[in-house]
Amino acid sequence: MSLALRRTKILATLGPATDAPGVLEGILRAGVDVVRLNFSHGTPEQHAERVRLIRETAAAVGREVGILADLQGPKIRIEKFAAGKVALKAGQQFDLIARADAPAGDETQVGVSYLGLVNDVVPGDTLLLDDGLVTLEVQAIEGERIRTRVLTDGALSNRKGLNKLGGGLSLGALTDEDRTHIKVAADLDVDFLAVSFCRTAADIEEARRLAHEAGGSPWLVAKIERAEAIENLIEIIEASDVVMVARGDLGVEIGDAELPGLQKTIIRNAVERNRIVITATQMLQSMVDNPIPTRAEVLDVANAVIDGTDTVMLSAETAAGQYPVRAVEAMVRICLGAERQFKRDTDFEAAPRNLERADQAIAMAAMFLAEHINVRAIVALTESGGTARFLSRFRSTAPVYAMTHEAPARRRMAMMRDVFPIAFESRGMRIREAARAAVGQLHQAGLLEVGDRLVFTNGDHMGLLGATNTLRLLEVDENGLATTLGDL
Repeated sequence: MSLALRRTKILATLGPATDAPGVLEGILRAGVDVVRLNFSHGTPEQHAERVRLIRETAAAVGREVGILADLQGPKIRIEKFAAGKVALKAGQQFDLIARADAPAGDETQVGVSYLGLVNDVVPGDTLLLDDGLVTLEVQAIEGERIRTRVLTDGALSNRKGLNKLGGGLSLGALTDEDRTHIKVAADLDVDFLAVSFCRTAADIEEARRLAHEAGGSPWLVAKIERAEAIENLIEIIEASDVVMVARGDLGVEIGDAELPGLQKTIIRNAVERNRIVITATQMLQSMVDNPIPTRAEVLDVANAVIDGTDTVMLSAETAAGQYPVRAVEAMVRICLGAERQFKRDTDFEAAPRNLERADQAIAMAAMFLAEHINVRAIVALTESGGTARFLSRFRSTAPVYAMTHEAPARRRMAMMRDVFPIAFESRGMRIREAARAAVGQLHQAGLLEVGDRLVFTNGDHMGLLGATNTLRLLEVDENGLATTLGDL
């Protein structure tokens, strides 16, 4: 019951730290709702083994756990150094060589993975390496060689990332390797597919098409981490199912000072357009090496929760950190604390008008009723999870119990704030019979008590996608079943 009190969901990245015996089970029991497979690392066989273990462990601990496959995307990196690492000093010259056969790097030069970089930079541009720890100013472009001046002292090691301040790199969002990985993700039947470094809605649409052609049906996650994506933010949100505020590369490209306000803008626009939103990157970074978070990290996570994010993400904290289970436990505590400060007074005057979908109208009506009548819960019989997603966009003190026999829908709903997916077999039942059975199941689970009132949504034609068109006010009777107070 304690997990049901937490409305914000937790996404945790898997890696070497979670491969240790008992750790995967530990983070799931601690409260992880969705796990992330980082396709920048590992083989298809390793990903398949992790998926198998996730499904088995989730079943063993009785949790609905979604799986997100995160494509690597066109991450620009420097190549390797002969000594593995160099120390750069401010003021020195350092060349980037855009050539496939560039020699091993040293203190004067190193190769870059993106050979078209020479066409995307001009003198005066600022290049940031290793998430901005090393900064270079472009001095000149001479054929395949980009001559730069080092602006900050710093150590640089193999295969560190490279960004251009302000964006403007022309490479596409999907690489050939990503296209191969989309097929792998489809074979593994993942629930979410994240597109890295997307620039336009077309990037998301292409990934969706490739996933469907490969036999998959994941929800598409648009990672907002390029300056160009901000220019096309609304079209990207509308093309996606989920939006991720990927603060690492985004912060490098636009500058740290702009990041907090932009995070709030992305969250607000995603929620207004009925999309799920994830806030990610360095949320509890100190817990890679320490057993407790800093106060600044606590405030960072809490602010994302108060702003309305659906999901907060752990990266290296669980993938490679020394305290993966403690990191999840800390995230749970922070989310619960922040949710107590969250203002749930929905402004229905600002809600969208002229709704085209019946299930969206039912969701709005359910939330209006829940806010004006004291109800214990909102219960939604759903096939695809669409009604639950609309319900989760309106904030309420009442939790949403989304009940379906469709396991993929339950795993997708595991990422929705305020929504708690529950397995329920309604096939072959009449509507009133299903309502009584659903309420009885929730009562048996301790989620409803005798005398509780609840809002109940369903479709007249059960089993059809997007068919929710009915709203009922029910009460739990002395037998733990449903008594109808009225149809609305």
